[in-house]
Amino acid sequence: MVAARAARVPQPSAAPRRISILGATGSIGGSTLAVIGERPGAYAVEAVTGYRNAAALSAIARAVGARMAAVADPGAYGELKERLAGTGIVAEAGPAAVIEAASRPVDLVVAAIVGAAGLAPTWAALNAGTRIALANKECLVSAGALFMAAARRGGVPILPVDSEHNAIFQLIEGRDLATVERIVVTASGGPFREWSRERMAAATPEDALRHPTWTMGRKITIDSATLMNKGLELIEAHHLFGQPASKLGVLVHPQSIVHGLVTLAGGYVLAALSPPDMRTPIAHCLAWPEGGISTRQLDLAAIGRLDFAPPDEARFPALGVARAALEAGGTATNILSAANEVAVDAFLSGRIGFLEIARIVAESVEQAAARIRVREPESIDEALSIDAEGRRIATELIGRSPSN
Repeated sequence: MVAARAARVPQPSAAPRRISILGATGSIGGSTLAVIGERPGAYAVEAVTGYRNAAALSAIARAVGARMAAVADPGAYGELKERLAGTGIVAEAGPAAVIEAASRPVDLVVAAIVGAAGLAPTWAALNAGTRIALANKECLVSAGALFMAAARRGGVPILPVDSEHNAIFQLIEGRDLATVERIVVTASGGPFREWSRERMAAATPEDALRHPTWTMGRKITIDSATLMNKGLELIEAHHLFGQPASKLGVLVHPQSIVHGLVTLAGGYVLAALSPPDMRTPIAHCLAWPEGGISTRQLDLAAIGRLDFAPPDEARFPALGVARAALEAGGTATNILSAANEVAVDAFLSGRIGFLEIARIVAESVEQAAARIRVREPESIDEALSIDAEGRRIATELIGRSPSN
C-alpha cells in the first residue's frame, strides 16, 4: 500500500501546519489555495513555486504570506524580484531554486508541478523526509519503484491527490491488502465519450479541451480525452497500492461521482462517492491523518442515476498502450509518459491530429524497447535520461507524421 501505511503518524497540533506548494500557479495549486483559504489559521505557507508566471506567483506569495517564491524559468526572475520588493519574501529562480523550495523544512509538500519537471523537486522533498501530497503523475509513472522504495525506507507518507487514488487510499487505509481482490478507477469518458473514430480524427484542441465534468490544466484535459489519463492512473495505482496489473481496472462513469471501487474477498465492493471537486481530495491530504474539511455535499437524489460502462479501447487505444507498458515494466512506462507529453504538445500546437497521439506514444514505446535496457531507473538522473530519450523518439516520429 501507500508508504503512509507504515509511516510515522504526526500528532494533531494547535499550531498551523506549514506547507509548500510546488506548482502553485496551476490548477491543483489554485484548488490547494482555495482549501487553505477555507481554514484561516490552519495552514502556514512556507514556499510557492511556478514556471514563469511571475505576476501570478508573486500575487499568490503575497496573499498567503509565503517566505519564499521561486520560478523555474530564470528569465522571470527580474519580474518576480521586482514584484516582491519590500515584502520580505525571498525571490529565487531556476531549477535549483525550485528544489530548494521543495527541500525547506515543512509538514507537507504539495507536489503539483506538471510533467517530468516535477521529478527532481518531489524527489528532494522525499529525501528531506517531508510528507508529500502527490499530484504529479510522472513521479510514479517514470520512477515509481524508485520513489516508493525511498518512501518506505524513510517512513515518508505519500498521499495521493488524484481524486481516484485518494478515494482508493481512503477505502483501503488500515486494511489487510490480502483481502483486496480488485481496484477500479473511474473515468468520465472525456469530451469524446460518444464520438466515433471518424469524428475524433477531425477533433480540434478546442474540442478536446471541453471536458464535461472537470476543470483542469490543458495537458491533463487532453489526457482525459484520449483516456491516457486512466492508463497513467493504473500505473500510479500499481505503485501506490502494490497491486499487479491483473487486479487493476477502469470503468467509464460519466457523472464522476464514484471515484474509486475496491472489491474485497467475499464479493463486497466498497465505493467512494463525492461531487467532482478537487478540493475534496486536497483537503483530505492537507488534514491527514485527521479528517478533511467539508467542501460540497453529495445529494444522490438530485443526481438521480449513476451509469457505468467498460472503456472502449478500440476507440481509445491509449488506454491499452498504457496497460501494455505497465505489464512490460522497466523503462516502458517512463517512455510512455515522455512520448505522451511530446505528442499532447504537438496536438495542442496543431502539428498532429488527435488520433495520432496514441499512435506516436505506442511507436515510441516500441522503438525504445529495442534501444534501451529494460529496467527500473535506479536514480532520478537515470529516469530523466530515459525521459529525454522518449521525447527524442517521439519528436522524430512527429516530424515524419503525415500531418507535417
